[in-house]
Amino acid sequence: MHFVHLGIHTEFSITESIVRIPDLIKAAINDEMPALALTDLSNLHAAVKFYGSCQSKGIKPILGSVIRLNDAEHRVTLLAMTNKGWRGLTEIVSRGFIEGQQLDIPCVQKDWVLEQHDDIIALLGMQSDVGKMLCSSNPQKAEPLLEQWIEKFGNRVYLTLTRTDRPFEEDYIVEAVKLAKKYNIGVVAHNDVHFITRDDFEAHEARVCIADGYVLGDDRRPKPYSPEQYFKTAAEMTELFSDLPTAIENSFHIARRCNVTLQLGKYFLPDYPIPEGHTIDTFFEHLSKEGLEERLNHLYPVEQRGDDWAEIRKPYDDRITYEINIINSMGFPGYFLIVMDFIQWSKNNGVPVGPGRGSGAGSLVAYSLKITDLDPLRYDLLFERFLNPERVSMPDFDVDFCIAGRDKVIDYVARNYGRDAVSQIATFGTMAAKGAIRDVARVLGKSYGLADRISKMIPTKPLGLSLKESIEAEPQLKDIVTNPSNPDNDDASEIWEMALKLEGITRNTGKHAGGVVIAPTKITDFSAVLCDADGTGRVAQYDKDDVEAAGLVKFDFLGLRNLTVIEDAVQNINKHYPSEIPLDIANIPLDDKDAYLVFADANTTAVFQFESVGMKKMLKEARPSKFEEIIAFVSLYRPGPMDLIPDFIHRMHGGEFEYLHPLLEGVLEPTYGIMVYQEQVMQAAQYCAGYTLV
Repeated sequence: MHFVHLGIHTEFSITESIVRIPDLIKAAINDEMPALALTDLSNLHAAVKFYGSCQSKGIKPILGSVIRLNDAEHRVTLLAMTNKGWRGLTEIVSRGFIEGQQLDIPCVQKDWVLEQHDDIIALLGMQSDVGKMLCSSNPQKAEPLLEQWIEKFGNRVYLTLTRTDRPFEEDYIVEAVKLAKKYNIGVVAHNDVHFITRDDFEAHEARVCIADGYVLGDDRRPKPYSPEQYFKTAAEMTELFSDLPTAIENSFHIARRCNVTLQLGKYFLPDYPIPEGHTIDTFFEHLSKEGLEERLNHLYPVEQRGDDWAEIRKPYDDRITYEINIINSMGFPGYFLIVMDFIQWSKNNGVPVGPGRGSGAGSLVAYSLKITDLDPLRYDLLFERFLNPERVSMPDFDVDFCIAGRDKVIDYVARNYGRDAVSQIATFGTMAAKGAIRDVARVLGKSYGLADRISKMIPTKPLGLSLKESIEAEPQLKDIVTNPSNPDNDDASEIWEMALKLEGITRNTGKHAGGVVIAPTKITDFSAVLCDADGTGRVAQYDKDDVEAAGLVKFDFLGLRNLTVIEDAVQNINKHYPSEIPLDIANIPLDDKDAYLVFADANTTAVFQFESVGMKKMLKEARPSKFEEIIAFVSLYRPGPMDLIPDFIHRMHGGEFEYLHPLLEGVLEPTYGIMVYQEQVMQAAQYCAGYTLV
């Protein structure tokens, strides 16, 4: 007899579960379970990860959520049957955040669910309005409540039965079976899974205590969970409900009724207004070439052009045509036009914008559309590093905005494309090694001093070492955890074993520092949202990878305080030193000798990326005198390439060197024979091995 778990909470229930999706999939494979249902509490954070993981292993994914009904005490499980039901569930979960928050807890009114019932299955358990009434002294009062569900859901209502050794379960089962028989609805076996094995129960309790501020040994703490809420095998569940075989059969029947298909990997851009007589491709080409003409008139004023102008211009014309053709063929002109639009609005409305950084600076189209302010041909930047037809992925501009004006830009985008179509992106904090040690020690009632000592033994370099890696890297840590003769071994090993189980578990949600998504319709057609209590500050419930997999396009709105400082400085200069030609940061010459003396003397406090002690020391030794050297030092000053700095400085000041190969002389000449940039690596493969750049 087949059984399917229809109530599984993963770690993305945040405080209620320690089930990791890879472990869940492994357990399902071992038991040959044909399907699994994701039912995290009040959110759909894990939907894409869960769906993809199930699909890759031949398991049918069922998407759902446990929602808080009316208040934080009542709960009901909703499962999506079709894509229409999935969109309805997404709306319901989102509405709990947008309209239903009670003390920051998202709650959904029953009427909202009844309104949006199409293609959704409702599983009513002990914590539902019907279940709680069945457990009361007046179980007959459950009947009108159930009738409300049946009126809308019909045969898509089931009563769930659990046998997890929690109070009143058997009393509830007796009443639920009678009620189901009277109304001719199904009952279904349920285990309300919160951890994978029975042995994980204590770690789960520790996780709950960490979130709620309790200590495991506190007899007065709430204990709503039992050791039986693990991922039981089909055989265990069948034996558990041997007196109610239809409850097992119905789990499989429900699984067969749920057939949601997520369309992943296809991008959906919002529409950009196109004037009559143009397609999006022709309009994009028109604006790009028009913008290039404007840029060239600024770089090479008409009155200063000589007989070699045609020769100078040809690379720009060839490059712009090449880029336009690739961008149009990949279907991305809309992306460029949208980025151009909000950047232009920012500049027109007094919000300073960075000149561009990252691989996007390699696009001449971006320069022509004033998305960036760097001439890529001047600095030998490659378009293929940014966009490559052989590696189909969305272009990604990292756009820096003045920190004081960033929210104004996001607000403009929301007004322009619709507030329901714009949101930021969720992030998930996890229990890092040191934090896991401290948290576990607290809930186990161990001394703060011991927890502090153990956590300080975890190496800080390299960053991000796991507990398993740390114990091999630090002898003192290994001794206190594994040496029985160490006086602190008993407590330390207990902390350690528990921390190993909880390390890396999702512990909270956050907001991506710069990511914003713009949907062609509503965000909720692609992802559920969460938000502040007043309905503002909407955030897609998926992380940056999943939100893109779901089809939403991410735009990076990064807030940079340095831009604010620069803008304030420019305004103060123009105020206190008025001139016929006000200072414009965009027109400052790059060959100002006095400016390079500032760098050579290392007077760079508050200069972005040049203010650290190590950077200042390097500047004093190098004494850069041109912009290309400044660029090189920014690139070299990081772990790994830093080892090349002494040799770079030696060559820069006339030291002898040889090129790696004669073919690379033109590529490496600007950096004195040293490979500094990714573009140089790409060009080396092109010139020496005959590779193309695509």
